[in-house]
Amino acid sequence: MNLDGSNMETVAAGVRNTVGFDFDPKTGHLWFTDNGRDWLSEELPNDELNEVTGPNQHFGFPFCHQGSIPDPEFGWGKSCADYKKPNALLGPHAAALGLKFYNGKMFPAKYQGAMFIARHGPWNRTVKYADISVAWPDGKGGAKVEPFMTGFVENNNYLGRPVDFLILKDGSMLVSDDHAGAIYRISYGK
Repeated sequence: MNLDGSNMETVAAGVRNTVGFDFDPKTGHLWFTDNGRDWLSEELPNDELNEVTGPNQHFGFPFCHQGSIPDPEFGWGKSCADYKKPNALLGPHAAALGLKFYNGKMFPAKYQGAMFIARHGPWNRTVKYADISVAWPDGKGGAKVEPFMTGFVENNNYLGRPVDFLILKDGSMLVSDDHAGAIYRISYGK
């Protein structure tokens, strides 16, 4: 919308619970994590990594989850094909929070322009997990996601739960952890 409140435009609808988002420095597109609904099952639905590529896009909530699962209550008469598919699935109840494009120069070239995602971990799932993942857009509407920093769970108990990131001027990255009450600095050196 304009500063005076006129010309309001819907950019994205059907988003359940987004916490982390950032703009791709190459395309200008908004990328965001979206937490899936609870109590469908322990294994479903997955949290999503999404990209807004234009105005008035609908990402499925509450009718469709993870791009392929109709909601048992609200999905009747709806088709998941009618909504924008996630670029990647981030795991069941991952509580994907922070998302930040790496714009520093310290990390190896592989990570230049990649997205870091804080997977805080599930609160209501029997098997716990939490990590920092890294994702690369594939240029075809998808993204490759892999673990970057692990070790937040031991014997199915949380030792830490990552939340968000800050890239420092020297290219190192700060990670907040609201379980351990810590801030980690990740740097790269030879």
